[in-house]
Amino acid sequence: MTELLWWQYALIGLSFIWSGFVRSGLGFGGAVLSLPFLLLILNEPLVFLPVISIHLLIFSSWIAWRGYRAQRGQSGEGSIDWHYLLHSMKIMIVPKLVGVLGLLTLPGEIMSSIIFVIVIAYAVGYVLNRPFRSNKPWVDNLFLAMGGYVSGTSLIGAPLIVAVYANHVAKQQLRDTLFVLWFILVAIKMTSFIIAGVDLQLIHQLWLLPCAFVGHLIGECFHRYVVSKETPLFFRVLGGVLIVVSVLGIARQFSTLFAS
Repeated sequence: MTELLWWQYALIGLSFIWSGFVRSGLGFGGAVLSLPFLLLILNEPLVFLPVISIHLLIFSSWIAWRGYRAQRGQSGEGSIDWHYLLHSMKIMIVPKLVGVLGLLTLPGEIMSSIIFVIVIAYAVGYVLNRPFRSNKPWVDNLFLAMGGYVSGTSLIGAPLIVAVYANHVAKQQLRDTLFVLWFILVAIKMTSFIIAGVDLQLIHQLWLLPCAFVGHLIGECFHRYVVSKETPLFFRVLGGVLIVVSVLGIARQFSTLFAS
């Protein structure tokens, strides 16, 4: 990570608190809902994606294991739908690998623009209270393939994947099954980072991991709240903020392009 001003480091820390909050509060979205803010601070996706990946590996394995043990203690059954997890991975694995190669070959400016456009598409669904839904087998497969590819490029394919999983995985198994899936997808991405020699920003984990942990604790409280109540207003406000941030990011990309 290049040398930044103190307020930029502060904003990055706040963004990772937000990322941890969203990840544990919703069960997905830690990357898709934080990357737009991070890219406004420093427009280099390959700086932040390794950090987000390591956080995903740590927190997804931790939450999934806790949920698995708690569920077994209550009913004798696991909280992870291994059957559907294997089925979906067969569909996602090839697009995932194609997406990983696209990330490592495309310029950072192009990838940032793609990320902003994808986030706007997701955010519009939040604002209209009409998130992605899937109810046909071919649409399921399309969403899974697209989600795998987007996950390979930028780790923000969760809304597409969740749209399918929500229709096929029991509610009590959904969150932990998704966390196991995130672990598998991120492990593939981390392997590609290591092979390609990407800087994993390990020194910055010393202060960014605690930031994400603070957000995680707040998100756990929020998760207990949302499981008992509908919160469409929260998602609409969130969607509006994401649209504004993403539009600003795209505008900055064009201004930089024309200036050069």
